[in-house]
Amino acid sequence: MPKIDVHPDVYSELEDSRAWYEDRAKNLGIEFLDEIDRAVNAIQEAPTMWPWYDEQQGIRRFFVHRFPYAVIYRPTSTVIQIIAVMHLRRDPDYWKSRMTYW
Repeated sequence: MPKIDVHPDVYSELEDSRAWYEDRAKNLGIEFLDEIDRAVNAIQEAPTMWPWYDEQQGIRRFFVHRFPYAVIYRPTSTVIQIIAVMHLRRDPDYWKSRMTYW
């Protein structure tokens, strides 16, 4: 199974979203993080199964269940690069500057 490599900015995205959901309902932030975990596990099990977001750059997108988010990632032969956990109603290209991280 390929290793997961998470861009450092993803952690603050996750924490901001978790806190926002937790402010709305008790344990909803934890449920959000659980859904992200499920998404990353599904991606790790079958990295090429999910649709292309940008085929030229090898970037794919996994839509998260229950929440309006997608995990933006790039699988390689040895690692899955998690680039963003993107809210679907925000600027869809905000994370593109992160591509220079790898």
